[in-house]
Order: sequence, then structure tokens, then C-alpha cells
Amino acid sequence: MAETLFDDAAARRAFRWFMLLALVVLAAGLGLRDPWPPDEPRFALVARQMVESGQWLFPHRGMEFYGDKPPMLMWLEAGFFELFRSWRLAFLLPSLAAGLGTLALVYDLGRRLWNARAGLAAAVLLLSAMQFVGEVKHAQIDPLLMFWITLANWGLLRHCLRGPDWRAYWLGCFAAGLGVITKGVGVLALLMLVPYALARRWAWIPREAAAGDGRRWAGGALAFLAAVALWLAPMLITAYGLRTPDHLAYVRDILFHQTADRYANSWAHAAPFWFFVPVMIRDWFPLCLLFIPMVPRWREALRGRDARVLLPLLWWALVLVFFSIPRGKREVYLLPVLPMAALLMGPYVGSLLRTRWLSRLGFALALVAGMAWLGGGLWALLAHPKVAQRLAEGYELAEGGRGLWLAVIAVGVVFLLAAAVGRVRHGAWAFLGGIAAAWVVWSFATYPLMNANQSTLGVMQKADAQIGPDGELGLVAWREELLLQARRPAAEFGFTRGWPEQMRDALAWQAQAPGRRWVLVNGEALQPSLCVDPAKAVRVGVANRNVWWMFDGSAVLPGCVAGRAGQ
Repeated sequence: MAETLFDDAAARRAFRWFMLLALVVLAAGLGLRDPWPPDEPRFALVARQMVESGQWLFPHRGMEFYGDKPPMLMWLEAGFFELFRSWRLAFLLPSLAAGLGTLALVYDLGRRLWNARAGLAAAVLLLSAMQFVGEVKHAQIDPLLMFWITLANWGLLRHCLRGPDWRAYWLGCFAAGLGVITKGVGVLALLMLVPYALARRWAWIPREAAAGDGRRWAGGALAFLAAVALWLAPMLITAYGLRTPDHLAYVRDILFHQTADRYANSWAHAAPFWFFVPVMIRDWFPLCLLFIPMVPRWREALRGRDARVLLPLLWWALVLVFFSIPRGKREVYLLPVLPMAALLMGPYVGSLLRTRWLSRLGFALALVAGMAWLGGGLWALLAHPKVAQRLAEGYELAEGGRGLWLAVIAVGVVFLLAAAVGRVRHGAWAFLGGIAAAWVVWSFATYPLMNANQSTLGVMQKADAQIGPDGELGLVAWREELLLQARRPAAEFGFTRGWPEQMRDALAWQAQAPGRRWVLVNGEALQPSLCVDPAKAVRVGVANRNVWWMFDGSAVLPGCVAGRAGQ
């Protein structure tokens, strides 16, 4: 198989089969689950409200404006819903398309800069990375941002290394702008011009390559600003035309608080400067196993003044420094760097596959993974340890989580079968095949099993049954997944407001029809100081480690004023 992969003509043919495999891995389980926290329900709820209200320019979460992120992902989810009329499909399709698109771009870039063998190897390495598949199989903003930044890098590197290609350059700058209206940091793709300038100064790139007058280079800035203006211009014109307090607050929040303030004065996810070093080792597994073997190959390329290595390598370093400076850090910030890391490894991995140590290591990892998953699943299924019982109870799984432990066992069997088929000679391929098969098995086995709890579908079904056919439901201290899964229109009293204030308005709403109107509330907010007698509330269930309760007018304490104790 290694020989087939690294025959150049066969690599071009094999890429089509590879993309089919990638589709199977990344789309496995599609349509079997609803949005899961922490982020998926929020974006899906905002997208659904766009469709229902027709208001696509100013996103809403319930009654409030949602200014944490630009609306690109929500637009795409809403657009896919209009096409397929299914939220179970629509909310995951932007990430799926972004993942497949990123793989195709990495292959094409490797093919253009080196050859088809290098491009296919880079795409295979990218698909093997745990963070790549894990993020693409979730409906978050980061896979889409990764695609835009990779498209920007594709255009810039084509122009800078194989140019001049001004259309590719302008497309790259436009994609960087789309990255900005996706998550703000799409501009980081333009940092690729810094190592390019250095390479030109050091004469690593011929002067005639990408040569052009200032107007053509300035066209990139115009393309970048045009992409940003697709959202920013109509949003600002409308906001300052209406000049309502909510619209002006949205502008301040989205343009300043969630960008400059978040970077300069991070208020969450504090971590040390070196935080991303273990992230690249843990989350990029098994790609990280090649870091050390790649160092001498990259060093030799740099000694040979190879700008194909210099530009993505320095860009990787620049982005790493950029995200390491602020106090707030999250593992997913480095996801857009992962495609360039795989690209840098693609041209050199072929020689590594011919080494005994890598084959033996892959075979050993497949065996260890198989025995660990198989042993852990059997232990949980047969011995019923407390940790397994707590997990089963937390997810409200039937039969003590039997279905989950069978899924764990199945993953172990998949790895052991891959090791048996590949054996030591093809150990690296056995391990990669085991990873791909494990993603497929895990997705199909666990999505239906855990969906009712993770999505709060089970809680909302019980709440709907509790209030009866004529009942009305209000939400206090709610999560986005509750409103998303409500079986009928639900009243809510603000998301970011304090719990006492929400409860005060909820009780006033309930008092208008105390026998028919019920309030669903997070257990942490259910306390006598908020005017509710917990003994008269009904426990609905557990979802995402939160206990949810309901009460009607009979549980309200006489003469109590909700919110007074919390002020």
C-alpha cells in the first residue's frame, strides 16, 4: 500500500478514494443526533431564529441580541436548513463541508508545491489527527475558520511560491476576510506575507516570482476589505440608522469587546504562555509522533533555501506566538495551523514509512489501543465499577450503560482487527486504519445512545408531558439547548440577565395563569430566596450535568418578591 501511495500517478487516482473515505469518517452519524453543548445548540438556535424571524443581519439568542461571534456559521446553518429542511442535517453540514474542503486544499497545495504523492500524504496525515476529525464532527465555528484560513494560505502560497498568480492572491486575501466575519482572527492568514517578505529579502525566492506593481498588491487589501464589508457594511448602516440602544450595544460588543478586549484582556480560559506545546502533542496525535523525525528534514530543506518549507513553518511559529501572548487560551485556537503542519510533513513522510521503527510503533499503538478499549469496556460491562456507574447515571443510560460499554468494546475490536490485518510490516497503516474505523463505529454507536441526554431532548419531552396539552412553559436559568428542543413555543426572560431577575419576570408571567403555566428551571437556581418551594417542584431529569425542575403556581411562596434576595 505504501508503494501504491507513493507512486505519483497512483496518488492522483488514490486521492478520489481517499476523499470517499474522508466523507465516510467525517459524515458518520450525520442525522443521528441533535446539537450538543457547549456551542452547537447556541449556533443552531440562532440560525433557527434567523429562519423563523427573517432577521439575518442581527443574530438573536431568544429575545436578546447575540454578539459573541460574527454570523457566518449561523448563516450557513440556516442556508443548509432552507435546502434540506432538517436541522439534524443542517447544523453539521458547514463543518463537514469545511473539513472536506480543507483536505482537498491541502492535497492540491502539496501537489502544486511538490507532487501528488506529497499532497496525498499531507491529506492523509491531516485526516489522522484527532483534533481535526473531532472538531469537524462538531458544529462549531473553528472548522469553518480553518477552511477559510487554509483557502487563504492556498492562494497566498500559490502566488508567492509558484507565481505570479494574482487571481490566487486576491482569492486568498478575500478568504482571509471571510475568516474575519467568521471568527475575527481570519486576518492571521495574511501573516504568510511576513515570511514571504523575508524570503524575498534573503533571495530565497527569485525577484521575478510574484513580481508586480503596487496596485496589484493593494488589490489584495481591497479583496480582504470587500469580504469583511459583506457583513460589516450593512450591519453598521442598519445599526447606526436605527440607533436603538440594543443595536448600538451589539456593535460595541461584536467589534470591540469580543475582539480587542478578548485578546488584550482575556476574561476566561487563563493558561500559561507554553500552553499550546502540550496541545500540539496531545490534540494532534498521532501527527505529533513525526515532529522529531521531521526536524532534520526541515533543517536540511532550510539549509537548501527551500521557501516551500520556510513560509508555512514561519507562519506556524507566528500564529503560535500570537495566540500564546494573551492570558486566555483554548486548544481549538491552533486548529487552523494543523493543515499547514500536515502540509510540511507530506513531502517527507514517504521515507519514514519505509523505516522499521515507524511500522513497529504503529503496530504497537494499534495493539495497545485495542487492548485498552477492549479491556476498559469489558471491565465496565462485567465489573460495574463506580466510575462506570457514575458515567451511566450522568448520561441517564439504560441498563447501567450497557450500550455504551458495548460501543467501547467494539472500538477495541476494530483496533485489534486492524493490527491483525496490517501486521508489523504495515503497522503504521494498521493504526491509521484503526483510527478511521474507530471514528465510524463510535459515531454510529454512541450518537443515538447519548442524544436524549446530551441534547436535552429527553428533558424537554418529559417537560412537555408534565404540562399537558393545554399547558404553557417558561424557562429560567436556561441553556440554549432547552429552547432549541422545546416541543412547543416557550417563554423566556432573557439569557444573560441574572437568575433573580429572570425568576421575578417568570413568576409575574406565571401569575396570570398559575394553573396552566409552568416554569422549567436549573436546579442551582431553585431555592426559597427565589420564591419557590423546592419540595413542591417536580424533578424532570438530568442533562449535561444539570438537574432540571418544574413548578406551577402552587409552588410559589406567598408574599415573596423574587429577586429581592439576589439584589
